[in-house]
Amino acid sequence: MPATEFNQPLTLPCGQVIKNRFLKSAMSETFATHGHPNQQHINLYRSWANGGAGLLFSGNVMIDHTALGEPGNVVIENDEDMAILKQWAAAGTENKTQFWMQINHPGKQSYRSLSKEPVAPSAIGFEGIYATVFNRPRALTRTEIQQLVKKFTNTAVIAQKAGFTGVEIHAAHGYLINQFLSAKDNQRHDEYGGSLTNRMKFLLDIYRSIRAAVGDSFPIGVKLNSSDFEPGGFSEDESIQVIKVLSQLGVDLIEISGGNYLNPAMSEGTDKNSNAAFFINYAHKIKKLTTTPIALTGGFKDLKTMTTAIENQDTELLGIGRPMVLFPDLPNRIMNNQFSNVKLPRLKTNIKLIDDNAGPLIANSYYEQQMACIASGKQPKYSTNGWPPLLRLIQQHGISGLMPRRVKKYNHSSEEE
Repeated sequence: MPATEFNQPLTLPCGQVIKNRFLKSAMSETFATHGHPNQQHINLYRSWANGGAGLLFSGNVMIDHTALGEPGNVVIENDEDMAILKQWAAAGTENKTQFWMQINHPGKQSYRSLSKEPVAPSAIGFEGIYATVFNRPRALTRTEIQQLVKKFTNTAVIAQKAGFTGVEIHAAHGYLINQFLSAKDNQRHDEYGGSLTNRMKFLLDIYRSIRAAVGDSFPIGVKLNSSDFEPGGFSEDESIQVIKVLSQLGVDLIEISGGNYLNPAMSEGTDKNSNAAFFINYAHKIKKLTTTPIALTGGFKDLKTMTTAIENQDTELLGIGRPMVLFPDLPNRIMNNQFSNVKLPRLKTNIKLIDDNAGPLIANSYYEQQMACIASGKQPKYSTNGWPPLLRLIQQHGISGLMPRRVKKYNHSSEEE
């Protein structure tokens, strides 16, 4: 494929333009100290901005300091960090790059070490071994739900003031908004539960509130599961219905994903034996139902897969995660015809018990290490040695650091938030 095919600009419904078809998908940086962004964030995103991507998503930015998804999350509740936020936004928008803040609330998917009493649509906890990782949540009141809508809106407004060029509402991967969408997690009997119309109300209230606050020309995207891939959860048919409503409301971009911490399809795809991009069959289906631009993340590690997705018009944007940690200038390489594929390392300590049980965490720690390298002006290091990231994990978080973030074992090629 000629590089010009990837280099075509994309005009969003709000009128803003993304300069090409490469999206650096959201990955948790784990740089923040007590929720505050710092120079590492600035350096990392400057590198990605100058690496050629048209759009960068930040890692999870939490809207409430009492509700973290994991250690090291940035938290934005007020203007306290406006100076550093402006520097972060300025770095991420260099080279005419769009830089959007991904905003989120974990709901019950917040670890015991982070939340003594997490909140959720309903007081439905995890079962079995997972109950040792996550505390049982309490159900949100109507007033609290409305307050959370305001918190999402407040964070989006601060992002806009700081110079971020858009926001993405995280409504996937088992986090709070996804919990509201799921009939398994949401067993409320008020206007926020029951029918799909009621279960999507929280998401739509957040979108409408943010849109009213930021105006019609500021991009708002939504990250949405194609399915939760578990009985009684958010289904593909329901996802399609939500996308139709979001499209009617004028959302600017829908990023397709799937699964949650128990069924991490966002990390391994739906067919482990396939080299296709994750969720591409679903994307192909919804492209016939909406004109809203679609971003597809996961599985883009070779030129053929990227080319096919664009040529078949299955997606407008190619979401790339971990390959862009190893090669921050990957979009430039592709557009300069200097790329064919990237092989992600399979990290091992060669101790079966560790590799079988902590392999995913070692992989997460490895990529966090490489992002820290980039942020300090060093080159990322390609390695299959699992010991340095394992020791880093223990050094940072103690033995509790080995408790799973994605509680089910999954493929080491995982790449998105």
